[in-house]
Amino acid sequence: MRFAGKTIVITGSGRDKGLGQAILQRFADEGANCVVSDYEIGDAAQAVAKELSDRGAPVATIACDVSSAAQCQALVQSAVDAFGSIDIFVNNAGIGFMMKPFLEVVPEDWDKVIAVNLSGAFYCTQAAAKAMVAQGKGGRIINIASQAAKTGFPHLPAYVSSKHGMVGLTRASAVELGAHGITVNAVCPNHVTTGLGAEQNAYFSKLLGFESVEAYLKNMAAKNPMGRPGLASDTAGACAWLASDDAFYVTGEAINVSGGEEMH
Repeated sequence: MRFAGKTIVITGSGRDKGLGQAILQRFADEGANCVVSDYEIGDAAQAVAKELSDRGAPVATIACDVSSAAQCQALVQSAVDAFGSIDIFVNNAGIGFMMKPFLEVVPEDWDKVIAVNLSGAFYCTQAAAKAMVAQGKGGRIINIASQAAKTGFPHLPAYVSSKHGMVGLTRASAVELGAHGITVNAVCPNHVTTGLGAEQNAYFSKLLGFESVEAYLKNMAAKNPMGRPGLASDTAGACAWLASDDAFYVTGEAINVSGGEEMH
């Protein structure tokens, strides 16, 4: 098992059928110690942790509001206390799309999305990197960005901006952390129907004039070169490769996982 003895921390991973859960499942199956982290550790997060434990993975659950720098630092320290070190950190926490026309977005909407999706990624990256530098054995930081990090979408100004910013954070931190053997990369999935994705499906099917969500999804699949929408397992596979020894010389990249829907 290529991740045996290694510890992975994933923010926003306490939701059923979310990207964070799928990534943890992949790493659990490959031997990693798993840290489930979310805004609060409620029933959903406990269920994720139990499912990972049933797969045979050592598991810890740690609450963290990533919009707080202090809580991000505490998350990293708690993970180190639980397992001795951290080897892989995935910035996956993100909040809803705040879907409304650009001219109707209010500062409170903007600030909330940026605080979680971008500032949270910065706080966690910095805290994780400090721990990895102190450990002296390198590490992997992976940012879950989006197809929205590569292009614009209507009615998603704060979300699109936060994901573009996450790619900038990826590149800026990679330049400095490479000297410590730490790679930083972003994964940019296309649409995946998680809880957040379902909310987007309902909104855009109406905005674009489709008679149903099913018709909207069928149209999206037809436009994809590979003929289907993204799956959470697709993103998990990309993360597993980026965290592996095979990807040691890959850093500062924003890798599309979109079936060819996004190619730049």
